[in-house]
Amino acid sequence: MTARLPVTRPARYDVLFEPVRIGPVTAKNRFYQVPHFNGMGRSFPSAMAAMRGVKAEGGWGVVSTEQCDVHYSGNHLRELRLWDARDVPYLARATDEIHRHGALAAVELVHNGHHVPNLESRATPIAPSVTATRGIFPVTAREMDSADIRAFRRWHRAAAVNAKRAGFDIIYVYAGHDMTLPVHFLSRLHNQRTDEYGGSLRNRARLLRELVEDAKEAVGDTCAVAIRFGVDALAGPDGPSAEEAREVVEMLAELPDLWDVNLGDFSRDGATSRFSDEGHQAEYVKFVKTVTSKPVVGVGRFTSPDLMVAMVTGGTLDFIGAARPSIADPFLPAKIEQGRFGDIRECIGCNICVAGDKANVPMHCTQNPTMGEEWRRGWHPEYIPPRDTDDSVLIVGGGPAGLEAARALGQRGYQVILAERDRELGGRINRESRLPGLAPWARVRDWRLGQLSGMRNVQLLPGNELTAAEVLAGECSLVAVATGATWRADGVGRYHRREVPGLAGVPVFTPDDIMTGRLPEGRVVLFDDDHYYMGGVLAELLARSRRVTFVTPEPLVSAYTQYTAEQKRIQRRVMELCADVHTSTALSHVDAGSAVLSCVFTGRERVVEADAIVTVTGSVPRDALYRELPGESLAAAGIRRVVRLGDCLGPGIIAAAVYSGHLFARTLDTGLSDEPPFRRENTELDWDQRFPTESSNDPAGDRNG
Repeated sequence: MTARLPVTRPARYDVLFEPVRIGPVTAKNRFYQVPHFNGMGRSFPSAMAAMRGVKAEGGWGVVSTEQCDVHYSGNHLRELRLWDARDVPYLARATDEIHRHGALAAVELVHNGHHVPNLESRATPIAPSVTATRGIFPVTAREMDSADIRAFRRWHRAAAVNAKRAGFDIIYVYAGHDMTLPVHFLSRLHNQRTDEYGGSLRNRARLLRELVEDAKEAVGDTCAVAIRFGVDALAGPDGPSAEEAREVVEMLAELPDLWDVNLGDFSRDGATSRFSDEGHQAEYVKFVKTVTSKPVVGVGRFTSPDLMVAMVTGGTLDFIGAARPSIADPFLPAKIEQGRFGDIRECIGCNICVAGDKANVPMHCTQNPTMGEEWRRGWHPEYIPPRDTDDSVLIVGGGPAGLEAARALGQRGYQVILAERDRELGGRINRESRLPGLAPWARVRDWRLGQLSGMRNVQLLPGNELTAAEVLAGECSLVAVATGATWRADGVGRYHRREVPGLAGVPVFTPDDIMTGRLPEGRVVLFDDDHYYMGGVLAELLARSRRVTFVTPEPLVSAYTQYTAEQKRIQRRVMELCADVHTSTALSHVDAGSAVLSCVFTGRERVVEADAIVTVTGSVPRDALYRELPGESLAAAGIRRVVRLGDCLGPGIIAAAVYSGHLFARTLDTGLSDEPPFRRENTELDWDQRFPTESSNDPAGDRNG
């Protein structure tokens, strides 16, 4: 259990720690971790349970699972399932972890209807009306008949009963994000039925009402029943219908025990900080409390305690809902309760957490490198083992990797010196957070500098570029080189493995140039072979005052941002601002005053005018110092290990750099080992009988993890 510090918060925050009744259960405070996917689900149940348990330990009054499938005919591979009682035990592990710290456990029951093609079960998807399933898979959902609807109600009710058996306190009926059967029935776009479940809104809302009534009848004596609903719009044949969405809330106002309200389009509901501010959903959801007496939870990437108080006292919300802020700082409620506002690790709204789930791996977080590692490595977001060696550490480089390494090593009690060549600590964060829409990313730097400011055992030396000789004379036994990376100017990246011909004869600019104020003039061709945020952000910056032609080998602009749920918004912005956008196109070669582009499929070429080229392609580690530290000199200098961190080890995203720095602080190394340095969740087999000669070589942790 967490040791509680004395409460020193100002009295105005007391409202956040009032208990709130939800039907037959009571939440201990107003902090509510709403359902969020995480890439763990049923594939990594121990990791999922431990992660949720850490949230409860951090003070959240309610901790919810991600979506949980009620039947194999609407299953989502990445999420949980509760098809029958055999799925109860692993979910009970999660509720045990949540209850151990005094929080309520909520489960989001779901049938995904035509949102999923059922590639695992191979069951033909079901929907209110015949329709193609989402995505690119050539699958069509069939129309449900009355027997199917009765069966679905039966499956949902059985799942609610099993959820109660698993120990959940709140049972969700999920009718949001245009991805579940209840909301498909509500939508005029998806529902063309003419029976009692189609036509009028009351008919289309019939199934949602029945599911809530069924659940309350089955488990409502001890479990609360909640509706999760997107209040801004229901899809109609002529576009969104916000009026009908409001009518649904009014129609069912007093039926559930709680309303969990958000925006129906996930790209808006979970918008990145580049496209939305904290609390941006308030204007859409504030009407809900005017039509229901039941408690209301909503989200808005809340990290400011004052805004949280305003949401409650202003009558917008009863609960402060959070997904991403609870990932960035699972102990956010505890820190507010204890008045430790400067310790809050604020979400930057980058959606790397979303990307992990979409990639089918345990999610990551830029701010919180322990996310997803709670069970695998035993990492805790607040506590780290004290030093267990006599080492002193020199870190060269004050970017995200160096700052995180220094912070975590300082927390462990090591003597640390951090030297940075620039006069301002922060590295790439300083440059990138000044780009359009990325200002919140400065929180990665600011939180770590705030933590370091109180550590007497960590010495910060900005404005000091160390040489190899100075490192050898530094009298530190461990050296970490975190000097970052440099963007390439030769066009080499994912598409081109060799230099693009002709670049030497024209002005070429890299992201480093632009971020330090060296800007191209005239007609600019920007070649994006990085596919994350940088190409789109630089195009936006330059297109404000220049003619920009955007070129990418991918079929989409900033293709990776499909994983961060912002690609469509980015592509729209680039298409609106740039003179031309060429997808599936490579920069073939460059001549004076022109760039030759080629189709990546046919090789067909076109020529565009170009006074300058911007290459957003690959990066190379800035690791000269590391290579200048020969092994034979280290022992004589008392240095037992030199490692590289972050982009100096392997250029990547900021989250990877922070993780690299944290890994070094935990292990004092970044090298590869013969065996995985983390636990795996393997299916347990009778290993001794199948492989009797090898049983002694199989680690018990792998077989029984």
